[in-house]
Amino acid sequence: MELLLVSHKYPPSTGGMEKQSFELIKGLGSLTKIHTIVYEGNESRLLFFFKLQSQINKVLRANPSISLIHFNDGLIAAVSLLHAGYKHVKRSATFHGLDVVFPSRIYQRFIFPKFNNFDLLFAVSNATAAACIARGIAVEKIVVVKNGVDTVPATPVKRTILDATLSSKHNISLHGKRLLVAIGRPVKRKGFSWFIIQIMPLLKEDVMLLLIGPVQQKRSFLTLLPSYLSNKMELFLGTPSDEAALHKLMQDPEVSQRVIRTGKIPRQEINQLLGVADAFIMPNINVPGDMEGFGLVCLEACMQGAKVFAAASGGITDAITDQKNGRLLTSGDRNEWATALNYNLSGSEPWQLTPEEVIQFTAANFSWKKMSEEYYAHFSNLLKS
Repeated sequence: MELLLVSHKYPPSTGGMEKQSFELIKGLGSLTKIHTIVYEGNESRLLFFFKLQSQINKVLRANPSISLIHFNDGLIAAVSLLHAGYKHVKRSATFHGLDVVFPSRIYQRFIFPKFNNFDLLFAVSNATAAACIARGIAVEKIVVVKNGVDTVPATPVKRTILDATLSSKHNISLHGKRLLVAIGRPVKRKGFSWFIIQIMPLLKEDVMLLLIGPVQQKRSFLTLLPSYLSNKMELFLGTPSDEAALHKLMQDPEVSQRVIRTGKIPRQEINQLLGVADAFIMPNINVPGDMEGFGLVCLEACMQGAKVFAAASGGITDAITDQKNGRLLTSGDRNEWATALNYNLSGSEPWQLTPEEVIQFTAANFSWKKMSEEYYAHFSNLLKS
């Protein structure tokens, strides 16, 4: 079996899709012969897409044994629908969530149904698969292969040592505070501003929230567009649609005393924070035309033994199994979130899972090796048919 893997979500850019793409290519490369066409940021993305058809045909001419092309997200798969010259090769694609529910009438009516012409479609979660089927994709075309996670054992660090590091390196003071951690780009579906407004006032005063992720310093040009257009552009470009709300909230002294935005920090420090935090939160809310396809960051927190509280929204329910590697709470339910966090932070309702149990369950059910082997098995079955 010889494969061509195509992706525009790839390092050095960082994010869940980039990580999944990198690990899939690495994993499949250890199982069979592969070729790749990936966007590494050396040219404009528009130019990469413009040249893609000729690049694919060039690779196929040089390697006639290639039997399947895999496009690793819906956008690049949609671009390929316009291509010619390689209809003789089987095609597959992975869908991650937003590339299924993107709120464009043209995309939903005229483009998305054409994915039935592909030979096989992968969904990263059952929620993503259900969204595909609800939009007309044939059930027999869809398989679910969940994302993996790095399963390297956690390296514990004492809270006092981490507090000292954060104070000296980032001027962040957390001494004597209970610590909640949230990670990700500030897009509306992540629910960061919702959590600050709705939940933080209901938590005990010694609870601090650390928001880890990029902070946009400049005003986006999208704010100049009409809302019906800017909303679609924000989703399409992956821009931080919750940034304006967060920026405004942080001007309030009562908020800024309890919420800290760190910006990007090294992975090692993130893992150390997750290991000592009183809880990791992923408070996603429902946003029309958007969805959380999986929830990789939850698994990354689990692998550090963190207490994970996550919204039962979209594909998060494929990453977190309630009472096995975390707690699933109703998305947008103010009382449920505040009650669950206050009980656990105060010890009134002790956390039933040990860090070792969380790590063991997560590692046993999710790994990049397992994900790659499942892709390989589905490719093999497809090429035998």
